[in-house]
Amino acid sequence: MKIKVNQRELSKHINIVQKSISSRTTLQILDGILLEAKNDKLKLTGTDLELSIESFIDCEILEEGSIVVNSRMFGDIIKKLENADVNIEVKKTTINIKCENSEFNISGSPGEDYPDLPLVVEKDSFNIPMDMLKSVIKKTVFATTEDETRPTLTGVLVELENNSISFVALDGYRLAFKRINIDSDAETKMIIPGRSLNELNKILDEKEEDLKISIAPSHIIVNLGETVIYSRLLEGPFFNYKDIIRKEHKTTAKVKKQEFQNSLERASLLAKEEKANLVKLSLEGDTLNIKSNTEAGNVFESIETTSDGEDVNIAFNSRYIIEGIKAIDDDEIKLNFMGSLNPCIINGLEDDDYTYLVLPVRLAQDDF
Repeated sequence: MKIKVNQRELSKHINIVQKSISSRTTLQILDGILLEAKNDKLKLTGTDLELSIESFIDCEILEEGSIVVNSRMFGDIIKKLENADVNIEVKKTTINIKCENSEFNISGSPGEDYPDLPLVVEKDSFNIPMDMLKSVIKKTVFATTEDETRPTLTGVLVELENNSISFVALDGYRLAFKRINIDSDAETKMIIPGRSLNELNKILDEKEEDLKISIAPSHIIVNLGETVIYSRLLEGPFFNYKDIIRKEHKTTAKVKKQEFQNSLERASLLAKEEKANLVKLSLEGDTLNIKSNTEAGNVFESIETTSDGEDVNIAFNSRYIIEGIKAIDDDEIKLNFMGSLNPCIINGLEDDDYTYLVLPVRLAQDDF
């Protein structure tokens, strides 16, 4: 293999492909990136057998071929080179890299030793704007769990029906739900691993142009043009979330999002993890009081609201409620309560298609 390729482009695509390489792999070859030079393109491939990424770069090919090179070492070398043409030549399993006045010789492995990517048979597909997908991932994936004993909850449930797509994530303490309209008559549901969505989100640009998502029986394929991402889907039943998103509320309070978020963040400075990051909310008429008290001290915040219904005393893990509020784009939000023991449902005042639900921490009324 012998090629000439632009340093900046190569570094960008290495960075993309590295997102599929796990630091916990037990197979040494999966620490590597497969380089394949063919048809005036250099194809880079990375995989951990769950998430796979292919990325293509235009290059000048003097001799076709393939090699597997250690991802971290190769990425570090290319990143530090001058922004100029990089000449890469492979002889047996030695890779010679030249750029301006720099020259490296490093060891690789035969390309044929690299595992094949999954052969997927497309069942359905739809298009979605890139910036919209990036936004919906950001609003939901944070609510997945990292508890491997509940594998389906480590992913996001994606449901297509009635020309809309819904993303649902929950971890047993909170739930994030976002629905968007799309031009597709596909009807299906799948669970996409949270890690795959997090890595995809790092690759997506804030562009309005469409990307294509294809669905196979056990995989999802996201086609960005010069980059293609394959992710294995999670198998198993997902929690029946529709039963817990209630429509009726005893109390509704409207607050300015940023003011509420700032108050919660200040109150959480004294909340400690061993005490479940506890913050207490007391809604009294059109005033919302926010309190936290630990051995370190106590804090009291008060903000104005517009409320309707009964007064409420309720407590939350501050991290869970803050993360949900941060995901809402509206300037004002609605807090919907059904007493102190039931979940609080939070919506933006303008966006009815995003719902965040958080379970309270049970406290005796004397504790408020």
